[in-house]
Amino acid sequence: MDEIDRRIINSLQEGFPICDAPYQQVAIQLGLTEQALIDRLQVLLADGTLTRFGPLYHAELMGGALTLAAVKAPPERFVEVTGIINAFPEVAHNYARNHALNMWFVIATETPGQIRQTITAIEKQTGLPVINMPKINEYFVGLKLEA
Repeated sequence: MDEIDRRIINSLQEGFPICDAPYQQVAIQLGLTEQALIDRLQVLLADGTLTRFGPLYHAELMGGALTLAAVKAPPERFVEVTGIINAFPEVAHNYARNHALNMWFVIATETPGQIRQTITAIEKQTGLPVINMPKINEYFVGLKLEA
């Protein structure tokens, strides 16, 4: 990642314009062409520097819900359990952890009641208890890369 990539990432964390030509507007602010900006974003996504590029929604303000959940997957079933959990459309992402609860994942649903339904379905399909860790307080930690 070079200085331009760092500037792109820092800039886009501050927001993305809502207009007819948002990439062009950002590119101008960064002193790039629109195509150069798009090309660099594609490279950052392809090489794994960025895992996604898109909006973040506040699920609760939209009537939905989300929670952090975890399971203790037996090592010999880890791949199987991962596949089962990841098959749920409500599972936003899933992480392996070096912890007794070795698999953590986020559940995002359209309504608060669907959280419990999803957890129950995951427990039924995996045969493992799911630990629900709902958000109590929300904190925003911004990442700024040195240019």
